[in-house]
Amino acid sequence: MALRDRYDFESLVNVAENLVLRELEAQLARMGAGAKGASGAGAKGASGADICTCQDCVLDMAAYALNNVKPSYRVSLMGSFAAGRADEAGYANEISRVVREAVEKVRANPSHD
Repeated sequence: MALRDRYDFESLVNVAENLVLRELEAQLARMGAGAKGASGAGAKGASGADICTCQDCVLDMAAYALNNVKPSYRVSLMGSFAAGRADEAGYANEISRVVREAVEKVRANPSHD
């Protein structure tokens, strides 16, 4: 029998995922990129070029950032809350830097024309 069939993994949470998604949303909002239509859209990045916010591009940004930040798994709901306080400034700065990098990488190389 598989582990997923025997145990409840719902309480296993990667805190980094929530932090990356919040930071990505905040950075895109600061750049003027909101939830646009499927074609994405007109926010300007650091280089002045448009940043597409279609589903593919935003997921690419999130995936890039998550692959380049240290994961922070917690098992309980309280553990997830406590994780946000541990090394808060350093981890938050790292997430901010990696998300900014992700936005610029995807802006320069979108997965579509």
